[in-house]
Amino acid sequence: MMRSFSAVLVVLVALLAVPCAFGQTDVDGSKDYPGISRMPGYYIADYHETPFDSYNFTVTVGGKEKEQAVEGRKYDFRYNLMENTPMPSALQIVRNYQNAARAVGGRVLLDTKEVTTIRLTKDGKEVWFDVHTSNEPSGMFITMVVVEKQAMQQEVTIDAQAMARDLGETGRVAIYGILFDTGKSELKAESGPALIEIAKLLKESPTLKVYVVGHTDMTADLATNVKLSQARAQSVVNALITQHGIAGARLIPYGAGPYAPVASNKTEDGRAKNRRVELVEIATR
Repeated sequence: MMRSFSAVLVVLVALLAVPCAFGQTDVDGSKDYPGISRMPGYYIADYHETPFDSYNFTVTVGGKEKEQAVEGRKYDFRYNLMENTPMPSALQIVRNYQNAARAVGGRVLLDTKEVTTIRLTKDGKEVWFDVHTSNEPSGMFITMVVVEKQAMQQEVTIDAQAMARDLGETGRVAIYGILFDTGKSELKAESGPALIEIAKLLKESPTLKVYVVGHTDMTADLATNVKLSQARAQSVVNALITQHGIAGARLIPYGAGPYAPVASNKTEDGRAKNRRVELVEIATR
């Protein structure tokens, strides 16, 4: 019978009882990710936990490396080697994590001597993590990023009244409650409340016509992003017509791709702001 996730990892990546020298204890508030124990002789030198973020994992697809963005609760770790502790090789570290993950059904998505990316299921959640090793004079240190894949809980909403105000003032309004999976054009169920408010806006202003404009970040190539943004805009138009009874003649979909960013694409926060759907008023004299 397969042993539990945590039990297997504890066995394969066992913690040794090594006395900690001053300044070599875990940083305040830190803890190992549940079920993934650390390599022997290491302590947590840095730790951050973020309720929702995105991280680009490197994976191998068809023999080539590519980046895969995963969104959800994110954990960042840095493990430093304690003084007077035998230093493992980078490959030893990588193989420990890989073997532990495979033992509980995990899949290795990137395999090098110094870096690995792993995906597994834990407690019903899809969990991604990568392990990076690096050597410095004080010893081999380990950085690890863990992301529990999940959809963002929409906390900021915009209602029909606010949409009407922005359209009146600037002729456009950005809607961030329209959600899609990465690289997909199918509307997620969480988009429902935003669609309801858009429909309410259009019903309360029966002469209003709008461009429904899809925007992307710059993660993929230009042609892919333009095509994706057009498909996303069309999905919104289709939903407003079929689910909310809005006349198709009032809605024109358009894919702007990455051409009109509202923030820098160099940061994830900026890329998140650039991934949006906008309504642009079709003004008539």
